Amino acid sequence: MDKILEGLVSSSHPLTLKRMIVRKVVESAEHWLDEAQCEAMFDLTTRLILEGQDPFQRQVGHQVLEAYARYHRPEFEAFFNKTFVLGLLQQGYRSLDRKDVAILDYIHCGLKLIMSCPSVLDLFGVLQVEVLRMVCERPEPQLCARLSDLLSDFGQCIPKGKLAVTFCQQLVRTIGHFQCVSTQEKELREYVSQVTKVSNLLQNIWKAEPSTLLPSLQEVFASISSTDVSFEPSVALASLVQHIPLQMITVLIRSLTTDPNVKDASMTQALCRMIDWLSWPLAQHVDTWVIALLKGLAAVQKFTILIDVTLLKIELVFNRLWFPLVRPGALTVLSHMLLSFQHSPEAFHLIVPHVVNLVHSFKSDGLPSSTAFLVQLTELIHCMMYHYSGFPDLYEPILEAVKDFPKPSEEKMKLVLSQSAWTSQSSALASCLSRLSGKSETGKTGLINLGNTCYMNSVIQALFMATDFRRQVLSLNLNGCNSLMKKLQHLFAFLAHTQREAYAPRIFFEASRPPWFTPRSQQDCSEYLRFLLDRLHEEEKILRVQSSYKPSEGLRCSETALQEVASKVAVPSETPCPSDSEKTLIEKMFGGKLRTHICCLNCRSTSQKVEAFTDLSLAFCPSSSTEDLSFQDPASLPNVQYGGLMQTSVPGPSEEPIVYNPAAAAFVCDPVVNERIGCPPDELHRTENMSVSSDSAKILFSQDVPQKPTPSVTDLLNYFLAPEILTGDNQYYCENCASLQNAEKTMQITEEPEYLILTLLRFSYDQKYHVRRKILDNVSLPLVLELPVKRTNSFSSLSESWSIDVDFTDINENIAKKLKPSTTEDAFCPTLVPYLLSSVVVHSGVSSESGHYYSYARNITGSGSSYQMCPQPESLALAPSHSHLRGESPSTVTEQELENKEMSKEWFLFNDSRVTFTSFQSVQKITSRFPKDTAYVLLYKKQNSTKGLGGNNPTNGLWINGDPPLQKELMDAITKDNKLYLQEQELNARARALQAASASCSFRPNGFDDNDPPGSCGPTGGGGGGGFNTVGRLVF
Repeated sequence: MDKILEGLVSSSHPLTLKRMIVRKVVESAEHWLDEAQCEAMFDLTTRLILEGQDPFQRQVGHQVLEAYARYHRPEFEAFFNKTFVLGLLQQGYRSLDRKDVAILDYIHCGLKLIMSCPSVLDLFGVLQVEVLRMVCERPEPQLCARLSDLLSDFGQCIPKGKLAVTFCQQLVRTIGHFQCVSTQEKELREYVSQVTKVSNLLQNIWKAEPSTLLPSLQEVFASISSTDVSFEPSVALASLVQHIPLQMITVLIRSLTTDPNVKDASMTQALCRMIDWLSWPLAQHVDTWVIALLKGLAAVQKFTILIDVTLLKIELVFNRLWFPLVRPGALTVLSHMLLSFQHSPEAFHLIVPHVVNLVHSFKSDGLPSSTAFLVQLTELIHCMMYHYSGFPDLYEPILEAVKDFPKPSEEKMKLVLSQSAWTSQSSALASCLSRLSGKSETGKTGLINLGNTCYMNSVIQALFMATDFRRQVLSLNLNGCNSLMKKLQHLFAFLAHTQREAYAPRIFFEASRPPWFTPRSQQDCSEYLRFLLDRLHEEEKILRVQSSYKPSEGLRCSETALQEVASKVAVPSETPCPSDSEKTLIEKMFGGKLRTHICCLNCRSTSQKVEAFTDLSLAFCPSSSTEDLSFQDPASLPNVQYGGLMQTSVPGPSEEPIVYNPAAAAFVCDPVVNERIGCPPDELHRTENMSVSSDSAKILFSQDVPQKPTPSVTDLLNYFLAPEILTGDNQYYCENCASLQNAEKTMQITEEPEYLILTLLRFSYDQKYHVRRKILDNVSLPLVLELPVKRTNSFSSLSESWSIDVDFTDINENIAKKLKPSTTEDAFCPTLVPYLLSSVVVHSGVSSESGHYYSYARNITGSGSSYQMCPQPESLALAPSHSHLRGESPSTVTEQELENKEMSKEWFLFNDSRVTFTSFQSVQKITSRFPKDTAYVLLYKKQNSTKGLGGNNPTNGLWINGDPPLQKELMDAITKDNKLYLQEQELNARARALQAASASCSFRPNGFDDNDPPGSCGPTGGGGGGGFNTVGRLVF
């Protein structure tokens, strides 16, 4: 029968005739044949299957073999023995090489036919050894796929025990050697199918024998982390990722990132190759593992690897967005890489040139999937342009291309950026390591306490949060100038863009410290603020004069000229009021005008004077302050005019004139007793020295002070502006009468500032105990303050509209309540200008000689939309100021109204190095909860201000985040420092990792010292740290 069949398949008869005869041969398999005839038939069909010249011959071989093996099973079992199979696998078959896929197909077919025979067990044993040998020889994808098919059907052929681990490791290596040189779609699809079969085999083995999984993954990492330049592992390894349980991410990433044996070069290679896996079309979870490894490296602060990999691969990841199959994963990885790379715009700018083409291409196809993708991409691009807003020339084409897509809100962009930075990654992957001291969730930067410099830190943070002022400072072109404004610009730029948790303002402190301030001693923040603003004002005037004489040199200034400013600011001088075009930045932002009118009560003659001011010092009404506190602290009562900018304060009726002495005004820190009242609020981590004389503290707090109504800032402001009777020792010298006379003194604000600075005069001199004391009265802070401004030129008839009804023997009462209009309310009808509360500087302590400053602040800009977050004056129901002058109390703001009106996370608490979210309720309740903590300096922003300062418009698309673009010099300095910071953190992390490897995981915070005073205001106070590498003491 074998001769007939052999002649038939090689004959030239028609194919239909051949098929009919083959059918007869198959049917004859039921008849008895001797052993020799069966062996001849098996040998013929084997030859047809393996060496058939056409598909028909191979098909005939399979049909006849299956029929004869079924009916003659003992004979086929004797033929298909382990010697025969071993010969096929080791030597091939006649002209066929042993690695030919036809041999594996034949063995696969033979195993199916002999499956029920006892001898199959011998074959399984042979195949367990042979398949291991085969994968060690690195078979091609096609052969490996056929082997996977065989082993998937016959799991008994898979090596067992330790050999199973070796088999999986070798199979991983084999996949790592896969290559596909073809670019044709058909061949590529076939290649992907082959790889998928092999990866599925590994998945099945991992499930059957879990002990093989971890060694397999170790082999994967060994392959992709290899630094051998002669070997590039295949992207096909990506097919394994989808089979790794996601629950193992934490364990595996921790193992990889904390293993001291894994060198940086190897980790860099591994991460780069994992990113290359994004090109694999069918792999799932590749993006998940890539991002997990990126976060793991950030958690252990290996920033050098992250920087190198991002810069190497960011363009490749972006290019993967063109391919639909891998686009979702590529976009996820791209988003994480860009949003976490926040120390420099370098990575983002690598892809900027390609964004417009990608957007236009996807907009043109009009597919819903493309539109959804563009919405996500646009949000990412907006976040990056918001973070790096100093490159309008690069961003304008992008803004034009994405203008039709929604732009995320500023709050959302801030949140995304704050959560994505490397310095905000969770350290759960490295539980034995201390957390990276990166920026807080607020996204704001603290200021390191350099040794009793909280007075400067609180003021600088308040000025920085004065959004319009900050933007103007950052927009100044000060190249080549070493002025204080240049240093302030540098400080503001770092506060806005540094990656550090807290910045050390050493250079600015040395440049801005008043000469009479003793270093490392507590000082008055109000006095410092006045000096700072006037110094900036005077320097700008000097620069303008120099610029007018030397126009070719622009704003270049000499160090000598600037040094002279500090010595001149304390010298009173009068200058004519400048026009708007001649005003300095300080005048435009903080400058207002105050008109003082004095009317002699004897001859009714009047005199008046208009003076500039940058802040108003508000005294407490005598009825609302402590009885014995009758003299205000000289340091808090300057009536000094620095170069035309006056800081105004008005003494109470019982106060005597005081000559201001800058040297005497400086606070001298005299620590005696560290005494605190109550506990600090949860959100405060204060570290200043709260020292005060124990006797004075006992006297101050042992008195039973009766409950009295809480005054508001509006009350103090109205008291400040109320008419005052000058009598007794405070009589007015009338030139008309040529003698001292009783007089009426009235003050009016004639020009309001953009930012209104109010200082509450809390420090006073106790004559009985000869100590400086602090007025601890609580003051209600309105979110919206209405400032009465009288812009009219008519003033001479004002005194005639008042009926004087004053008992001159009683001058300790509130004079404002004694004065009543004699005609109508319209006689004094100022414009009420609404102001929004921007920041509050709080003094914590019971004495002017010691204590601690911190500040509350929020962002408020001059654009109308920005004010939607704030209650309008009407909703707060504040009574007009002229009604207060008639003795009416302002309406109070209920807590419920504030909760309904205030945006969440709008307020920030700046406490040296620490910045946290807070609420306006915390600001209002701070004194009632903690009696020593009182509002001291308030900053209000004029509402709905549309005044332009230099023509810069944040809405023109160039100021992406509202702040102006930084000059290249500043951006380079910030980028350099951010990279240095990441390197410092990485070095610290490596050192801690070495310590953690040899010590217990339970440890005390670095720098902790039980002997340190809890309220210390030293260099490490408040977690500030004495330097960039110092881990500050933790205070809880």
